[in-house]
Amino acid sequence: MSKTKDAKYKQLFLGLFFDAIGMLSFAIPFIGDFSDIIWAPIAAWLMTRMYKGRAGQAAGAVTFIEEIIPGLDIIPTFTIMWLYTYVFKGAKETKTVDIE
Repeated sequence: MSKTKDAKYKQLFLGLFFDAIGMLSFAIPFIGDFSDIIWAPIAAWLMTRMYKGRAGQAAGAVTFIEEIIPGLDIIPTFTIMWLYTYVFKGAKETKTVDIE
């Protein structure tokens, strides 16, 4: 595997891991919701570190909101951002055609 492919899948693994941490608040009723107060800013910061630029900043804001509002922890924002970055956006960039 190439180095860039390794980094791509490392990011996917980390995203799945961070999504799992965010969903842990469902495991402990009532107490878990208070853990979101700590996890929300950490998750937002991690998102901006993993994905640079405006897309990372927007994803960080969405992650913060998703984590801070009780009941929305089920949304896998890190995984969705990975899909956006490497599947949807990547496919759009590779479909360009040179016209000569």
